[in-house]
Amino acid sequence: MPTPRTDLRSDVGPETAPVLVAHVIDRARAGARLSVNEVLALVTADGADRDLLFAAASALRDEGLALAGRPGVITYSRKVFVPLTTLCRDRCHYCIFVDTPGQLLKKNKPAYMSPEQVLQVVRQGAALGCKEVLLTLGDRPEDRWPEARAWLDQHGYASTLDYVAAIARLVTAETGLLAHLNPGVMHAHELEQLRPVAPSMGMMLETTSRALFETPGQPHFGSPDKDPALRLRVIEDAGAARIPFTTGILVGIGETPLDRAESLNALRDAEERHGHIQEVIVQNFRAKPRTAMQDAPDADLLEYATVVAAARIVMGARMRIQVPPNLSDPTEFALLVGAGIDDWGGVSPLTADHVNPERPWPHVDDLAAATASLGYELRERLTAHPEYLADPGTWLDPAMHAPVAALSDPVTHLARTAPHVQRNAGGDARASTVRGLAERAAADPLALDDAEWLRLLEATGTALDDLAHIADDVRRYTVGEAITIAVNRNLTSTGFRAAGAQTPDQFDLADAAAIAADAWDLGATELCIQGLIARQEAPEAYLDIVRAARAAASDIHLHAYRPQDVHDLATRSGLTLDEAFAAMRDAGVDTVPGTGVKVLSERIRGLIAPGDLEIDRWIETITAAHRAGFRSTSVLFYGHVETAAERIAHLGTLRRIQSETRGFTEFVPIPLPGSAGGIGLVEGRSSLDEHRAMAAVSRLFFSGSIPHIQIPWTRHGLETSAVLLQAGGDDLGGTLLDGRVRPEAGIESGNELALPDAARIARRLFRPLRQRTTVYGEPSDERKAAMR
Repeated sequence: MPTPRTDLRSDVGPETAPVLVAHVIDRARAGARLSVNEVLALVTADGADRDLLFAAASALRDEGLALAGRPGVITYSRKVFVPLTTLCRDRCHYCIFVDTPGQLLKKNKPAYMSPEQVLQVVRQGAALGCKEVLLTLGDRPEDRWPEARAWLDQHGYASTLDYVAAIARLVTAETGLLAHLNPGVMHAHELEQLRPVAPSMGMMLETTSRALFETPGQPHFGSPDKDPALRLRVIEDAGAARIPFTTGILVGIGETPLDRAESLNALRDAEERHGHIQEVIVQNFRAKPRTAMQDAPDADLLEYATVVAAARIVMGARMRIQVPPNLSDPTEFALLVGAGIDDWGGVSPLTADHVNPERPWPHVDDLAAATASLGYELRERLTAHPEYLADPGTWLDPAMHAPVAALSDPVTHLARTAPHVQRNAGGDARASTVRGLAERAAADPLALDDAEWLRLLEATGTALDDLAHIADDVRRYTVGEAITIAVNRNLTSTGFRAAGAQTPDQFDLADAAAIAADAWDLGATELCIQGLIARQEAPEAYLDIVRAARAAASDIHLHAYRPQDVHDLATRSGLTLDEAFAAMRDAGVDTVPGTGVKVLSERIRGLIAPGDLEIDRWIETITAAHRAGFRSTSVLFYGHVETAAERIAHLGTLRRIQSETRGFTEFVPIPLPGSAGGIGLVEGRSSLDEHRAMAAVSRLFFSGSIPHIQIPWTRHGLETSAVLLQAGGDDLGGTLLDGRVRPEAGIESGNELALPDAARIARRLFRPLRQRTTVYGEPSDERKAAMR
């Protein structure tokens, strides 16, 4: 077998020797092997040279797609991300994925996910159409941590990789999904042992820079598995084993342009020797909080895109060049597609990116629309690329032939478009304990009938503890560890007076503009506007308020108008619902609150909220909002005259709406206070346990459907909220800034949760706090800085 080169700088010419980008591109197009000096010219291209590079890279990508028989197609893999263990023997300075045993203990988190926990997540992914299970973990944790060694010994596994093999085999046997293994550095014999359980594997090269590995204080210092020579050896060994292999480079961790050029050439050389590199990922560095590199700048966008284009030229037309879509803003997609990418990588409809938890995946429909807007069709592939699946005798172990064929289109070798049927729905249908029911719900929320959900909702004692623990595991392994919060302010539109405010809770259009501008100046990303306009005011006021706020703060997110408010706007203005939503869009509304309902039951509405919108009209209006492109929250007000069955029916209706529209961003179970509220379902059960049961059931019921469970801290207080964040909750809603302009004009004024106070709650739970946008994206650095 050829030995990986270690003299990568030997073909670098004098630094003063000019290299013309146009000449380098011409040589590459003619099939010449580019020197490192020539690749360096590409990765440092600027101005007109960069434009020339991008045009050549884009054309080369299109040529490659035509050669592959799928012109105009950009691919992705629909996956479940399984963090099998977050223990690791390395100490990378930018990594937030890993935990120490002490941290795991404080989080009540196991050293390794159990087979049952893995299957619970994977089965949910299968129900959502996923076909790939990405098994990601730290490198050889048992070599550093006695706790890892003890867990493996206790469960009968010789090594972490032995456990990886067992889990991959189990996943395919039980669900039919295909594992993609990403366990870090492996020896040749270990690669051979894992080949029968997975059609593909991967490990990022990251960089060939020895300085980043050998120099104290640099990102890879103290991490034995980041030795570039060792990683190149793994890539070589994977090629010798005929394993379709994913690798790539990381841009922006302190490497030089020369390091980038050398890294690309090293990958090209390995691919030329073996033909096994199925895709090259070019990943941009994103700084993570609570890491040694938290203050390092993110990778420069133009530099990053230039390296993407250089990778296309170096690797050629037939290589798949991938960028992770969640690590870039959608507004940057055009630049990356223009740089020659043809694959978005894995995208999950269920699980977080546990390596980059602050960067949520785009919704597949949104990614497809963005891709289409750039002139390409998004198509789903399997974890191994079509070129390798077309030759299974060479690239797949015989044990993988049948599982791959079951999911692969026999003509295109992309993913089958027909729905995948799970082989084993999981769980014992006879399980009747609360734990058994909760475990079944964790694997498949649709597997329980209403009577079984009622049993969970009425759990007490240790059974309730089991329920909360299982729900929190589902939260951990799907949406991740982060506790999220938006910086926002409320404005109650019921207080609008066109002629001018007469009381502190009233406002006019000038006030609306000043409130929006003030909220933006204070660091808010969202202004929430809701409430029926007074009958003496013109219905156009709904739109005027939005226009005034938008004019004063053009970039603030306007989360405005409940279904009841929209219905009022429509009926009083003589508009259809579709016309009302179009008018709201034109005025500047971004999303809508899904409030204005207590329980989706006419019996309940008649008893405690007869002034609310009729239930069928509420459903009609929120569905119309989603179909008009507005996303919304969803709620349940509980603890009054409703029965447990009415609560479950309410959840079921929301889930049916979500299955049709995918419009709900979160679910908020809200306890109703006052004389009408505080009524428990179970006699003698404490108020805290009433809330724990509601939070836990919400997480299990909506897993795979509505991703986020918000804990309304204004209703619970901070202490109870912290407990509910351990029963499946992952979000604290908003900070509810009072602001400096008419603070009384917002509902719940006087209640404000400062980010440092929210961070203290998260620290107590040993979880990160993440500031989010209304739709759970990442706020800009400017917004975060404005809040500090």
